[in-house]
Amino acid sequence: MHKESRFTELILEKVLLFAGISSILLIGLIFIFLFKEAVLFFKTGHWLDLIGRWVYDEWEGKRIFKIMWQSVSLEPKYSLIPLFCGSFLVAFPATIISAVIGIGCAIFLSEIASPRLREVLKPTLELLAGIPSVVVGFVMLAMVATFVQNIFHTHFRLNAFIGAIGVALVTLPIIITISEDALRAVPKELRDASYALGATKWQTVFQTVIPAAISGISAAVILGFGRALGETMIVVMATGNAALVTGNIFSSVRTMTANIAAELGSVAQGSEHYYALFLVGAVLFAVTFLLNMVSELVLNKMRRNLRM
Repeated sequence: MHKESRFTELILEKVLLFAGISSILLIGLIFIFLFKEAVLFFKTGHWLDLIGRWVYDEWEGKRIFKIMWQSVSLEPKYSLIPLFCGSFLVAFPATIISAVIGIGCAIFLSEIASPRLREVLKPTLELLAGIPSVVVGFVMLAMVATFVQNIFHTHFRLNAFIGAIGVALVTLPIIITISEDALRAVPKELRDASYALGATKWQTVFQTVIPAAISGISAAVILGFGRALGETMIVVMATGNAALVTGNIFSSVRTMTANIAAELGSVAQGSEHYYALFLVGAVLFAVTFLLNMVSELVLNKMRRNLRM
């Protein structure tokens, strides 16, 4: 009986090891493929176009420096700046919205809600992660965009703010789950010591529990930001898809993910445009991968501190 149990454990260990190695290899292959294609853009000799390009403007009657993404043109322009601008103009507000709501929900679940209420609320909130992005995008497009335009009288019905609201909804489960886990990981002894010193419940929460869990909460926000940067369908449907350099949250924008989704299907393989899109994908992959690594390091640091 013992031998059979040991054999089963050995098989499970090998299967899990194979799954882990396969995941690492898959990520590595994606990384190699993306960057192999992206590097070819620099061989076209137009790598300065990633910032902007001098073009002749008929209205001005002279050559001017344009910072824009305009792939279908007599003089194609592949500046990444409008795409960076659009991505961060959606991701930052989305992360702020989801962080405020998500951390508040995590505090309620961890410190205030009864065990029975927590058992009902937490799975319900986590179900948000299962809602298809296209459904959220459709709701933003059909209902929320008109509602916001009627309130703020915005010039663009579809804009970065509408996209940020939709993206905030899909990042909420990440921030709630990780933040709540970080808060519950704080040892009970810290809470008891705070109460013993005469602190109230809210003083204990804000002056003891949250500072002890701040690394985990920070990791949750970083992961949420990475998720917001990588969202595609919602921003394709709700942001207007205009590649503009702007700081106005009520302006139409185009994100890196939306740009790839909109253009990759119709681009000629091996063209300059093709390599430019792969470069956008490589940059996006690198940024999100870096954010995930940072969040994992922060979480590991928190776990080590709580064990001490």
